[in-house]
Amino acid sequence: MDWGSPLSIVLIIAVCGVIGFLNNWVRAKHGYELEDDWGGTSKAQKLQPDRKVELLTSENEALKGQVSRLEERLSVLERIATDPSDRLSKEIESLRKEERA
Repeated sequence: MDWGSPLSIVLIIAVCGVIGFLNNWVRAKHGYELEDDWGGTSKAQKLQPDRKVELLTSENEALKGQVSRLEERLSVLERIATDPSDRLSKEIESLRKEERA
C-alpha cells in the first residue's frame, strides 16, 4: 500500500477517529472526565459524589456475590479432588441410574 494514496489517508483518519471514540468510551465507563478535541476535559460529565458512592456500592455488591459463587464452586472442586475415587464413581453411577428411571 502506498502511504500517499487517498485510501491510506482515509484509513489513517478512520483509525484515529475510532481510537478517540474508544478512549472517551473507556473514560466514561470508569467515571473519568471526557476529553474534547483539543485534549481538554469536559466539566459537564463529572459525576456527583453521591452517584459515585452509589455506583461503587452496587459494583461492590456484585463483586461480593461473584466471589461467594466462586468460593462455592471452589469448595465443590476441592471436595471432588480430595474424595476417594470409588465414592465419586458410585455417585456418578447413582445419578446415571436416576436419569434412566
